[in-house]
Amino acid sequence: MNGSNRKAGPVAGLTNIKNPIDAAIAVMEYSPHVFLIGKGAESFSISQGLDTVPQSYFYTERLYQEHLDELKAKAEKFGTVGAVAIDLQGNIAAGTSTGGITNKEFGRVGDVPIIGAGTYAENGVGGLSATGHGEYFIRNVATYDIASQVKYGHKTLDQAGYETVMKKLKNQGGAGGVIGLDHKGNVVIHCNTAAMPRGYINSDGELVVKIDID
Repeated sequence: MNGSNRKAGPVAGLTNIKNPIDAAIAVMEYSPHVFLIGKGAESFSISQGLDTVPQSYFYTERLYQEHLDELKAKAEKFGTVGAVAIDLQGNIAAGTSTGGITNKEFGRVGDVPIIGAGTYAENGVGGLSATGHGEYFIRNVATYDIASQVKYGHKTLDQAGYETVMKKLKNQGGAGGVIGLDHKGNVVIHCNTAAMPRGYINSDGELVVKIDID
């Protein structure tokens, strides 16, 4: 999502597009629509010259074994990658990509491609990318909920993120977290789980990488 003009480009249900985030960018920049799924999203991506690969490209033994383990344990794990950036003019952008929870129902779409749930950006407010149990982020429109508290409740992005992730979602049993930047470039990170790998680099070139929650 582009915070300067509120344009967004979600895609879901892809099987052979090498880099789904490129497909999302193509939808945002070149399609009159906002959200494309399945074969339609793939056809559009191919028309934009994006690379395709056989499904075997995405196979890894580790993930296959995780799949088998999850069938036995009925546990849930997440593998989301998110990024938020701000430029010198204050333009904010956010992007998120995921394969979804392990052993999800066929046809299930999580929060990541849903604008206002897993991803949101708006100049003057902030940019956010979420990870976790997507159903809770969707029901609570989590990233927009955070942004709206800033816009209409006059909270900082950090305060709003804490309210949504550490109180609202946690009280409902929704595990996960958000990364974000406010309109001044301040880093915002909240997570109600034991750990969340994350990193950031600021305008001074300081690089920070962490896993455990402070």
